[in-house]
Amino acid sequence: MSTDLADALAARPLVLDGGLSNQLEAAGHDLSDALWSARLLDECPEAVVDAHRAYYEAGADVAITASYQATFEGFAARGTGRERAAGLMALSVELARTAARGSGAARPLWVAASAGPYGAMLADGSEYRGRYGLTVAELERFHRPRLEVLAAARPDVLALETVPDADEAAALLRAVRGLGVPAWLSYTVAGGRTRAGQPLEEAFALVADAPEIIAVGVNCCVPADVDHAVAVAARVTGKPVVAYPNSGETWDATARTWTGPAAFDAERVRGWRAAGARLIGGCCRVGPAAIGGVARALAPAP
Repeated sequence: MSTDLADALAARPLVLDGGLSNQLEAAGHDLSDALWSARLLDECPEAVVDAHRAYYEAGADVAITASYQATFEGFAARGTGRERAAGLMALSVELARTAARGSGAARPLWVAASAGPYGAMLADGSEYRGRYGLTVAELERFHRPRLEVLAAARPDVLALETVPDADEAAALLRAVRGLGVPAWLSYTVAGGRTRAGQPLEEAFALVADAPEIIAVGVNCCVPADVDHAVAVAARVTGKPVVAYPNSGETWDATARTWTGPAAFDAERVRGWRAAGARLIGGCCRVGPAAIGGVARALAPAP
């Protein structure tokens, strides 16, 4: 990296990658496992490199690591010890770095270390509900150890993503203090509220004065919900906004499949940019072709 990410955001909008899992599945990898894409950190790391590289080559400036569902508890359930689990989390950052070096891109490229919500570890769809029955202090104790490991791997930014609940956001804000790595925080939302039902104005207000947070916004929601959320995040926080919705399809956690029509339109990102979005990409089911469209939509006029 030749430029600080926060400085780059002040200069121009940046393109995020798309869904890592759908790119891995398109390459023939079975992710029907509680660890999801994090399983391949151990079993097939070269596939993770290939997936990241596909997004960099499509025009992404920032790749999000395969650590969304990587937790000490999740690895332990598969018999992976703490030291090995920490090594795999750190490896997720290096794999994205390797992909950046192999992409042949002349522009600066960045790596965001993903930290999913508590519900991602449960692998039961509860990240789309929140309200786990845990206190803020308990959630902070869950998140802090893996955030320490990810921060020690020196990503450019920590991606605190798919957060369904303002209480969990409060825990994450406490957990990233003093780590020495900036972070963004993105909620998963439905309409004008978090998945747990809090108004977005209140949820974003938690982040407004957090110096560690360089961007705030939404991800893994339907594209139509991004319009309102970007405007609210920009107004309430004054920070750069991050926006990366899913394809518009709906995840059925019981059947473990996506249903409904896709509604991701790369042309829509111009409106998000005008409202304050500075990190723009896609989440689940948004592939390299769509991210290429985002890159073209955000490119400076010739």
